[in-house]
Amino acid sequence: MERIQFIEHKGKQILHLDFARAMPDEVVKSSKAAMVVIAKQPAKSLRTLTDVTEMKFDTAATQILKDLAKHNAPYVVAGAVVGITGLKQIIYNAVIKFSGRNLVVFDTPDQAKEWLITQ
Repeated sequence: MERIQFIEHKGKQILHLDFARAMPDEVVKSSKAAMVVIAKQPAKSLRTLTDVTEMKFDTAATQILKDLAKHNAPYVVAGAVVGITGLKQIIYNAVIKFSGRNLVVFDTPDQAKEWLITQ
């Protein structure tokens, strides 16, 4: 399965950034691919769902996630994140502070999708 792909939920398009169970090098590679896809979209047109469930991270993965969130800001109308547990809470806080974004955390992808389609 592609890590960066558009999905549809109840007639609304969502860009799914699937970092679930990804190793740090996959996070970096997929984040760079996501930036390319996102930069081709109109401003304030995207709803994003980022899944970091059981994602492995290191300094490079943390930095690219911060860069990705900042890069995406002009294109995203609403962003949701799932899988924030343990030390990922620290990374999430760093991403929010660095990017100035409001990424809403949910327990499950279904909860996130339901919220995203209302935005």
